[in-house]
Amino acid sequence: MPTRAMGTAEIQTWDEEPYDEPAGGPNLVRARVTNVFRGDIEGGSTLTYLLLYGDDGGAGFVGMERIVGRLGDRSGSFVLQHRGRFAGEAAWGDWSVVPGSGTGELRGLRGEGGFVAQHGEHAQLKTWYAQEPTPARVERWGLEYELD
Repeated sequence: MPTRAMGTAEIQTWDEEPYDEPAGGPNLVRARVTNVFRGDIEGGSTLTYLLLYGDDGGAGFVGMERIVGRLGDRSGSFVLQHRGRFAGEAAWGDWSVVPGSGTGELRGLRGEGGFVAQHGEHAQLKTWYAQEPTPARVERWGLEYELD
């Protein structure tokens, strides 16, 4: 049965650089971010976002984030895969734990969740997680995969 974890994330650093700036098209940008987590998730992270800024000033993004610290009473690290949107004064997104990314006492971690943040405020987090062995078989989109 999944367990719920809640808390906040505070951006410590945000460093953006364009990597594709076509004439007449939207820019693609890479952002390197560090965060501090407080609450049921305690620790720090490094995160890389890939963003597409639209004409309206909003952005769509995807990212990979390694969190090192504690989840409840267990310590280790794990990686989150992000996707989300920024528009106006708010950002929101969903994430899932990348299977096989857990280390230490977080080995076998699975989960998903998301965040919402007003510009200039800490992100509010909600996550559901469970620890279990990696399945031997995965079914997705009508396809089956055998895992080693």
